[in-house]
Amino acid sequence: MNSSTPVELQPNLQRKWLNRTVIAIIFATFFSDVSHEMCTAVLPMYLVTIGLGPAALGLIEGVADFLVSIAKLGGGYLGHHVERKRPWASLGYLVTTLATWGIAFVGSLLALLSLRSAAWVGRGFRSPLRDFMLADAVEPKYFGRAYGLERAGDMLGAVVGPLLAFLLLWMGIEFRVIILWTLLPGLLAAGAFFFFTRDRITTPSSSLASAPPPTPARFPKIFWLFLIGVFLFGLGDFSRTFLIWLVAKNQGEDGHLAVGTLSLAVILYMIHNLVSAAAAYPVGHLGDRRRKLPVLTFGYGLGVFTNFMLAFLSGQIVWLGMAIVFSGIYIAVEETLEKAVAAEILPRERRSLGLGILACGNAIGDMVSSLYVGLLLEAGYPTLAFGIAAGVGATGVLWMIWVIRKGFSLTQS
Repeated sequence: MNSSTPVELQPNLQRKWLNRTVIAIIFATFFSDVSHEMCTAVLPMYLVTIGLGPAALGLIEGVADFLVSIAKLGGGYLGHHVERKRPWASLGYLVTTLATWGIAFVGSLLALLSLRSAAWVGRGFRSPLRDFMLADAVEPKYFGRAYGLERAGDMLGAVVGPLLAFLLLWMGIEFRVIILWTLLPGLLAAGAFFFFTRDRITTPSSSLASAPPPTPARFPKIFWLFLIGVFLFGLGDFSRTFLIWLVAKNQGEDGHLAVGTLSLAVILYMIHNLVSAAAAYPVGHLGDRRRKLPVLTFGYGLGVFTNFMLAFLSGQIVWLGMAIVFSGIYIAVEETLEKAVAAEILPRERRSLGLGILACGNAIGDMVSSLYVGLLLEAGYPTLAFGIAAGVGATGVLWMIWVIRKGFSLTQS
């Protein structure tokens, strides 16, 4: 190896992939999810107690997803222009923490919408910066495992958060107090990221310092084709918060949802997230050993099947429970391998912006699907709501199959 090679291009085959930055990101992800999932677990039924239904939930989640899409693109754009991403990502964690905590102090739809949106903007802004730092901390052959372990931390937080909410509900703690407690794990998340992660600073050797700057890398053609499939599937990938509402509605009587009903909903939502946590790392490891795109496409297909189950069988608690398990599996595949595929496709110079674009497209799809699913549920058409989601998601599966059958290489430009 020529000693004049820039630092960022020198392979370090001895570098451990489970290093300080990776571990700190996992902990930050875990504590952040504990925080906002405590709030998410009680939010749907809290809306019911103040006279708001699934349409309001769809509006809140949909608008938040719209704003998060802009924030993700903004975070990716900023990351494209700054070398030190740690302080900005840490700020995103802090904003999410404070906005989620603030929900405890308000009761109107406008205030809830504003604070939930602010929390999701913080989440969106930090996401491409964090994902870039994670890819930068490991060798490409470990992308699947690194993202899988990060997603496992995320989903474990999404188990612990609802579990804490459930225990507090069982103890008779009211919704507002539960949301107040989200501050503690949120601050732990921001602190873990700020104090324990490290930016990878690249400094070219002196022999290259006077050389003209290289031509900026372009986005590969395969990235745009991949992005179309992600967006199409995302149009049927509504917020999983509706699963809580479905369980509570299924078990309620005459529209009155008791604490015991809510507890069952939270337990099943915890099971959903636990399944995702258990599946994330094996999925990432499988993606590292095989081609990632076919594995991701299989996950998309499972998502379509899950939505068909919700469309026709969600009125029975057993089938709804099975759909929740399948949802947990496909969410693990989706969230792990979408980013791993993108990180593998993109050159480092474009990775931050590319991950931001990917996250933005995903968020726009989530926004649209959350809005129409919420409105149709409010109108009393669950079969139509989830049937449309399944049909639209199927177009994403077909698109990815076309890309695979055409034989596009992940390195094709």
